[in-house]
Amino acid sequence: GAARVLPYPGDVAAAGLVADSIADFVQVAGGLDLLVNNAGVAVAGALEATPVEDWQWIVGINLLGVVWGCRAALPVMKQQRGGVIFNIASSAGFAAAPQMSAYNVTKAGVISLSETLVGEVADSGIQVSCAMPGFFRTHLLDHMHAPPEESRLAHQLMDHSGHDAEEAAQALLGAVAAGDVYVIWPPEYRWAWRLKRWFPRWFLKR
Repeated sequence: GAARVLPYPGDVAAAGLVADSIADFVQVAGGLDLLVNNAGVAVAGALEATPVEDWQWIVGINLLGVVWGCRAALPVMKQQRGGVIFNIASSAGFAAAPQMSAYNVTKAGVISLSETLVGEVADSGIQVSCAMPGFFRTHLLDHMHAPPEESRLAHQLMDHSGHDAEEAAQALLGAVAAGDVYVIWPPEYRWAWRLKRWFPRWFLKR
């Protein structure tokens, strides 16, 4: 039969809304098997040129939104003795490209949060996975805050990626089903991930 959808519109930066939405879902559905923390926005531009308001906007959604989701889901999953938390970060979280500090910082935070949770839930039956995707076609850039040149370059990279969201979803969820903690996709980004870990200073000079 058709899947049942329970929508909870709102801002994931609001901890109360996230907690209430998850609590209501758990009550209606009788539990929570999979939480995907996927909400994200983009900011580009040099660090000192990025407005304070843009920093607060992106940290609230990209980082704290993930924290609030995890915080609300963990007690439920611990009581169930099972569940999967899937946090969507980005390859930007380890690549640290110039002119992207606000976005990079939030995604690095999601990677670190996920790694921390792996240790915290080690004996609880809960799986934590973290995706670090590269460019593929989504609506991420529709509301990006960026100077014109950075915006143009970002759209160009996304338009030429050769991958779309449906393909990404199948690949990412497949990796989660296989139990992977680190999900790097498309596959061509895996060497960048390894090089950053093996030769971090060389990677910064690229």
